[in-house]
Amino acid sequence: MYLKNTYKLRHGLTAALVAGLFPVTLTVSAQDAPPAQEKGPAAADAMLHALQVDYPTPYRAMEEAEVKAVLDRVFAYLDRTTPAELINKTTGAPVTDLSRPDPDAVFKPGDFRLTSYEWGITYTGMLAVGAVTRDQRYTDYTLTRHKLLSQLTKTYYPAVQADLKNSHAPIKSFLNPHALDDAGALCHSFMKAKLAGSAVDYTQMIGICGDFVTRKEYRLKDGTLARGGPDGQGGVKMRPLPDTLWLDDMFMGVPTIAYLGAVTGDRKYFDDAAKQVLQFSKRMFNPRLGIYMHGYVEGMRDHPELHWARANGWAVMAMAEILDVLPKNHKLYGAVLEQLRAHIKGLASYQTRDGFWHQLIDRPDTYQETSATAIYTYAIARAVNRGYVEAQMYGPMVNLAWNAVAGKVTANGQIEGICVGTGMAFDPAFYAYRPTSVKAAHGYGPTLMAGAEIIAMNRKFKFGLNDSGLMYQGVRQ
Repeated sequence: MYLKNTYKLRHGLTAALVAGLFPVTLTVSAQDAPPAQEKGPAAADAMLHALQVDYPTPYRAMEEAEVKAVLDRVFAYLDRTTPAELINKTTGAPVTDLSRPDPDAVFKPGDFRLTSYEWGITYTGMLAVGAVTRDQRYTDYTLTRHKLLSQLTKTYYPAVQADLKNSHAPIKSFLNPHALDDAGALCHSFMKAKLAGSAVDYTQMIGICGDFVTRKEYRLKDGTLARGGPDGQGGVKMRPLPDTLWLDDMFMGVPTIAYLGAVTGDRKYFDDAAKQVLQFSKRMFNPRLGIYMHGYVEGMRDHPELHWARANGWAVMAMAEILDVLPKNHKLYGAVLEQLRAHIKGLASYQTRDGFWHQLIDRPDTYQETSATAIYTYAIARAVNRGYVEAQMYGPMVNLAWNAVAGKVTANGQIEGICVGTGMAFDPAFYAYRPTSVKAAHGYGPTLMAGAEIIAMNRKFKFGLNDSGLMYQGVRQ
């Protein structure tokens, strides 16, 4: 009885207390806004979300004139340090008669080689900037050197073929190629220039490099371009092991094959190029991570999954280039496009807060690398411009990536943070400790290509701040 009475007393007191404290709860709608309870924060405090942020990489879409100023610095440096001239290797005197082979003729020394694969990409980059900005200096840079290479091919090729071992030529590595690096990227630049209307005679040069890429380079049994084939003496080359796929070769060979289709009209080249992309990807793309391994050895159970940034750049660039010429009605066009989209989506998830990508993409303990970031900038911006991926998703991040690359261009036009030439390894230390140098040629062409594509993208689409975030703001009128 005592407990029952105590409960009734407590219950009654509680009900009375609630009724006294909240007499209006029965008459106010649950949808009504609550009354103001106290004075709000001071005006200065209310705008904390809008405080100026100290971004290490500029957080905005760069104006076209600013992009062009960065590219102009790079152009001035390269134009100054890559002379298109021959000299006598002993006397240093200019060699002006290019109609006959001269065993003492060499290129006038510069910072970079005019027939390296890196310079094939640089020629393509110069063409891209010239096309988008209408600055003829960039176009002329490439065409002047292409014309020189064409003349040297006519003059020296017969002698080189007559004596492959002992003959001399300033461009012998091109006239007698031993690897895709000697031929593929150069060939790609020749065909891009030809399709753009260049008057240079590319016939002989395209014949030489196109034949090497499509017929002479070693392939696996299913036709995939590979290294580590026969050494010509009964053994095999160790590159670094027999039957090794290098992701680099997706760019060093496959765009050339696709562009041969565009130049000749023969669809067999389109078939080969598309199959190459899918066969490389089947072996080397990790769909869970969205990125590629650098190397694959046919016949091994496990493979060295080192996700080197620049090699992933060669892959994404190759796909962007191939889709420019692969007919949309080709049976494998959709598969190549989906592979490009999958790779871009994967890459996007690894971009650092400063706009770069790491030397080993999924290893934040490795340094932020410039050439790969430039290649991704180009390929992703091109994919946006072609409608392969959404501007809303990828435009802001690729603007950030361009700003990161631009920040590595010095006042004299050199580019910092470029990893030097890199072989293949089965351990992370090799990649993590590769040096960087402003004399590493690999970053110059991609930077030119990236800048050209960013200009084109920001002409087409507007990006600006919305609630402090860099966002897509529509198609420009």
